Amino acid sequence: MTITQWPHTAAEPDPLSLAPTAVSETPDFVSETQKRNPDDATPPAPRGPLTGMQKLAIGGIVVFALVLAGIGLYLSFAHVAEFAHKKLRFGSLDKGRLFAVGVDVGIMVMIAVDLLMAWLKRPITWVRYPVWLLTSATVILNAASAAPKDKKWELLDYVAAFAHGVVPILFIMIVEVGRDAIDRIVRPDREGRDAIPLIRWVLAPVATPRIYRRMRLWGVASYPEMVRRQQDLLAYEQWLKRKYDGDLSQASDDERLPMKMAPYGYTVAQALAMPGEQEQAARKRAEDAERQRRDTETRRKIAEAEAEAEELRAQGRVEETRAEVEGQTGQARAHARAQVSAAERAAALEQEALDNAVVAEGRAREAQAERKEAEARRAAAQADLEAAGLERQAAEERRLAAEADQVAAAETQAIETQVAAEARRAAAQADLEAAELERQAAQKRKEIEEADQVAAAEARAIETRTVAEARRAAAEADQAAAETEAAAAETRRVTAETARKEAEDIERQAQAAAGAEAARKAAAETAKAAAETHLAAAEIERRAVEIEDEAKLLPRQRGIRKVARLALTAGLVPDGLALEDVQQELNELVSIADVQSACDVSSTDTASKYRTEAAALIAGGYRP
Repeated sequence: MTITQWPHTAAEPDPLSLAPTAVSETPDFVSETQKRNPDDATPPAPRGPLTGMQKLAIGGIVVFALVLAGIGLYLSFAHVAEFAHKKLRFGSLDKGRLFAVGVDVGIMVMIAVDLLMAWLKRPITWVRYPVWLLTSATVILNAASAAPKDKKWELLDYVAAFAHGVVPILFIMIVEVGRDAIDRIVRPDREGRDAIPLIRWVLAPVATPRIYRRMRLWGVASYPEMVRRQQDLLAYEQWLKRKYDGDLSQASDDERLPMKMAPYGYTVAQALAMPGEQEQAARKRAEDAERQRRDTETRRKIAEAEAEAEELRAQGRVEETRAEVEGQTGQARAHARAQVSAAERAAALEQEALDNAVVAEGRAREAQAERKEAEARRAAAQADLEAAGLERQAAEERRLAAEADQVAAAETQAIETQVAAEARRAAAQADLEAAELERQAAQKRKEIEEADQVAAAEARAIETRTVAEARRAAAEADQAAAETEAAAAETRRVTAETARKEAEDIERQAQAAAGAEAARKAAAETAKAAAETHLAAAEIERRAVEIEDEAKLLPRQRGIRKVARLALTAGLVPDGLALEDVQQELNELVSIADVQSACDVSSTDTASKYRTEAAALIAGGYRP
């Protein structure tokens, strides 16, 4: 073998290994580099349905796995709960138990979700990592619960800590095995991935992680394929060293490409072929760009030629049309002159007639509008007059009814109040007299009892002891009865006094009702006066409208007079006042909004002018 010869390794490169592509987390979508060497790979044997013994074995495994999970939960529950309560500062042992249950339930739920998704052929890769994390936390908590308290660690302490974490680790290992088994059963055609032998991890602890990283990053599923690539790279590197006497810095960039691209999943052959492929791709891009440029230039020239031809055709059509139009224009010009002169004369006559008609129609419309406005004002004044008359009649009827109601109510209430008061007063007086008589009777009984007591004392010598005791008891009973009679008399007296006060309250209420009735009568009189005032204002408005209609005033003049009447009706007394004072009082009594509403104007400036001219009109002696 010469120095320029390409060295061959003991194993030929995999002909199926192409340039690496991005690999998804899902094993269904992998790059071409995941395919095994046909010499090493054997097609998976077709799988039929499980036999009875296989199903029985699976059932036994599941049962033992659940037993192991129950043992692990039972062993770790008490340790984790007590450790959480004492060391992790949970408030109580119950809270520590809840913490332990939460961790264990979380682990079981995540495991169930992972196995379910693997069974449904939709595995979620990241779910395994929280399970590992929670299991590691459980292992650490179990191991920490076995730590010595007040002494240094000894060998037995380490063994005890390890023993506390063995069962959770075994359970997670069984779960991972079960997950992989389910994945293999539900997806029998899934591409497998070789594992790096354990002996290599032991013998080459530095280089093996790099190989594992490249296999995982760039989707190389075959371990022999990865070994062949590594051998090719080492052989090529040795060949370069021999070529340049051990100085690789003399090698060109293209020659050093296999060493640079190896961490990115490229084989030696692919890295060496990369410059040629890139140059070929660049040439293809340049050729495509040149072809596209020529196509664009050709299309541009064709478009320019078509545009020029279209322009020439358009110019020919324009010239033809111009000649035709000029011939027709000469013939129509003379005819147009005659028609223009006749049209001008007819237009002049028509315009004159139209002006006269417009003027006449405008005057007729103005007259019609003024007549309609006068009729509307007359109708409004008549309606106000009738409404005022009806209101006055209604006020008179309300006043009469109020007076009748007041008289009847006053008489009825006075009679009822007087009779009830007399009756209560008589009853109270009778109760007072009865109470006084009862009090006197009680006093007399008390005097008689005292006399009896004196007589009993005088006759005590001749009476027997039994008779004396009986008389004493009778005297005490009579005294108690007398005191009861006195209390009853006092109660009746208080009741009579209460009845008297109630009679006085009823009399005061009758007087208040009479005052309220008087107030209602006054309100009725006020309503009547307001109705009469409104009637008088309506009558004045009606007369003013008739006078304005006779004088044929303009709408503006009518509006100014209406504002003046509003001010006078509102209480303006212009006698002896200057124009400025009249203007000021009118502005206080009649607002801009009142003027806009009464005169049907929308402009505030117009309403303000109406008020100013109305003040001047009132100051000049206007009285409706």
